[in-house]
Amino acid sequence: MTLLKQGDMPRFALLERFKQAQNPVLFGTSSFWQGIDVPGKALECVVITKLPFAVPDDPVTEARLEEIRKARKNPFMTYQVPQAVILFKQGFGRLIRTKADAGMVAVLDPRVHTKGYGRFFIDALPSCLRTEELDTVRTFFDKIRSSRSEKQDGSPA
Repeated sequence: MTLLKQGDMPRFALLERFKQAQNPVLFGTSSFWQGIDVPGKALECVVITKLPFAVPDDPVTEARLEEIRKARKNPFMTYQVPQAVILFKQGFGRLIRTKADAGMVAVLDPRVHTKGYGRFFIDALPSCLRTEELDTVRTFFDKIRSSRSEKQDGSPA
């Protein structure tokens, strides 16, 4: 396994190394959710550790939230949640880049199930298998690997 992390080298070099390594793991921030294309078996799992809400004390975000408050609207539901959902979809979208791609997105933030706004994140995702069972995940990856082995052997998948 090759462990790589954002900041160790320039972004372009890091991505090239990730694409060429055997069993790579790349630790990156949300900046890797845009403009990244890693099709094929090099990317089989994206882990989203927390929902991608903007930092609330960022000056630009603060100004937008204040304008929304002045309009007597809820800034969290009218601005912060929709913006985070867009970023969430971009992060999810890093996984499947071609019709031949397969993989798993693990969403570790419990707020998708424990907060009322969590449904906006789940509803924004494309149709896919959803599970909280590790056995289902193991079976899924076993099928992917089996299918790829059959294709390499020339057997029908």
